[in-house]
Amino acid sequence: MATTVFDVLNEKLTELKGSSEDFLQSGGAKDFAEYREVCGVIRGLNAALREINDLSRNYMDDNDD
Repeated sequence: MATTVFDVLNEKLTELKGSSEDFLQSGGAKDFAEYREVCGVIRGLNAALREINDLSRNYMDDNDD
């Protein structure tokens, strides 16, 4: 199957999310404020990934008809 823009976005955002998770797991946050900020970034990336997956699914369903 060909790579779509959805695949590229999904891959890039998953990479960014993993980087943020690694940062937290390694104790990279210097204080609680930075910890909360990175958690917010992860939460936002999760929301974006869900939206991309929904759009991709809808797009593929529309093209199947």
